[in-house]
Amino acid sequence: MDETSQKDHLKAYGITFYSLQKGQKVKWLLNYRGGSFLLENIEEFRNECTIRGVSYEVISDTEALSILEEISSPSQNMEAVILEKAPKIAVYSPKSSQPWDDAVTLVLQYAEIPYETVYDEEVLKEKLLLYEWLHLHHEDFTGQYGKFYGAFRLAPWYIENKKKSELLAKKLGYHKVSEQKLDVALKIRDYVIGGGFMFAMCSATDSFDITLAAEGIDICESMFDGDPSESNYQNKIDFSRTFAFKDFILERNPTIYEFSSIDMTRKRKILKAEDYFELKEFSAKWDMVPTMLCQNHTQLVKGFMGQTTSYDSNSIKPIILVMGRNNINGEARYIHGVKGKGMFTFYGGHDPEDYQHRVGDPKTELELHPNSPGYRLILNNVLFPAAKKKKQKT
Repeated sequence: MDETSQKDHLKAYGITFYSLQKGQKVKWLLNYRGGSFLLENIEEFRNECTIRGVSYEVISDTEALSILEEISSPSQNMEAVILEKAPKIAVYSPKSSQPWDDAVTLVLQYAEIPYETVYDEEVLKEKLLLYEWLHLHHEDFTGQYGKFYGAFRLAPWYIENKKKSELLAKKLGYHKVSEQKLDVALKIRDYVIGGGFMFAMCSATDSFDITLAAEGIDICESMFDGDPSESNYQNKIDFSRTFAFKDFILERNPTIYEFSSIDMTRKRKILKAEDYFELKEFSAKWDMVPTMLCQNHTQLVKGFMGQTTSYDSNSIKPIILVMGRNNINGEARYIHGVKGKGMFTFYGGHDPEDYQHRVGDPKTELELHPNSPGYRLILNNVLFPAAKKKKQKT
């Protein structure tokens, strides 16, 4: 899985997932040649690698033992983690089509990793308990319809989505979409606290935390829910309820495409050619969780934008682990935390291979980006729940 030896990094994750589905355990060799996978030498797996265009090497048992001995050496920042069982994956997405694509769905399809789609009805009916891994993407849990009002309020897709959202809320017994989305966010919160793993990107990250912090407070203006927002609502926000963020200021103007001061999109002054973020290097033997989540063939990843591009460091709780940061302005791009018995990862931006994906833009063709470092980070999170958990050293 290093930069020169692997023809298709993304599909290699699919092969690993396929092996787990077939009941075979896999060793994830952290920091060894870009985070390689050691699979059983089975003809079926070799054939799948050939069919899918994935590079592989056949090694003897002696060679495998030699590699594992090298990895186990205290002088090497490496570790071998056993992947035991393919996690059952849920992608939170509406049933109707949207005028944008979801990077996680794209890469799951490209890597041939199976998943199921869930939305508000399933979440409210406790269906998340059927899954080990949940993805949230370009979603607005605040009930403000993505803050698209300023630019797209007359667009047919916006009008139709708003209508469908209101009908669904009514069907589920809610007076407002914001009330329904709050209950969905609370169910997702409970899912994580109970031991689930949540991976979120773009606006699903900050809008989720904002919704938790504003529980019981009307922060929506009349064009979103039919009545004015609550007076002085900023001072009523409870940051203790959030997963990752603190001390943020909500954006009150309904025509501005922004939720709060958490996001750096409107504040960052970085040229596209200079827009990169660096993955932090962790101790593989002591900090296996972030090491797994940062496996890559490069430490420097191209930046990319979204409604929520990155996170203001001043808005991040001190208990949150920053795994990827832009060294020019200090913004966080990739963060991780623990909530109850579960874990979550927030990844800023919309599409790792489309720098400024806009509404209506064509989807990214991953056949053109089989070795994308930005997409590898997504797949690290997909495989993470399969890992045999060891007690972390403190």
